[in-house]
Parts: sequence; C-alpha cells; structure tokens
Amino acid sequence: MLPTLNAAGDVLLTDPLSPRLGNIGHGDLVLLRSPLNPKIRLMKRVEGDNVTYFDALHSKAAQVAVVPKRHVWIQGDNIYASRDSRHFGPVPYGLIEGKVFFRVWPPDSFGLDQ
Repeated sequence: MLPTLNAAGDVLLTDPLSPRLGNIGHGDLVLLRSPLNPKIRLMKRVEGDNVTYFDALHSKAAQVAVVPKRHVWIQGDNIYASRDSRHFGPVPYGLIEGKVFFRVWPPDSFGLDQ
C-alpha cells in the first residue's frame, strides 16, 4: 500500500462491524484475508461497483469489471507491485475483517484515516 502506508509499518485501528453491516464504500482501506491464501492478510483500497482498470504488467488495454453483490473490487495504491482484484477478481465481503478508520502510529500521521 505504498505510498499510503509506511514501509516501516503503521499502526492502524480497524472497525470489524462495518463489513458485516455492508458499510464499506469506494476509497475505504480494508483489512482482508487473501482469496489465494487465507493465512495471509492484505490491506487494500475498495474501488467502485463498475471498475475500469489496467493490468499494467500484461496488457495496455483497459478492461471493465462489474462487481457482483456482496463483493468488492480491491486494488493496492502501487499499481505495479500489487496483487489485487486485477489478478483474482472481486472479493466476497466474508473475507473482509475490518475497515481502517484511525492511524495510531507514526505520531505525525496520528488521526482519522482518509
């Protein structure tokens, strides 16, 4: 999630109820289990319901994806180094563990996450 999150590590608080209540929207950062390996947790940004995206590594043509109900399209902020929905498709809400709402560390970034 570079440059949004620091490589040295940020301490974030997540809200586990928002995904259960369907309160996840475009632009939110979410903590989720990887659809490819449930032992791995990911931090990604939620995109919209109809997504136009570029797979920068495999194609220069734009592709369109329609996200089914109870699924989200997630993408990392670093398009060239992120494994996300461009690789494994829409993610079911059940894999989302929480919505990031507050940054605790580092001190200069303390506050509500945007």
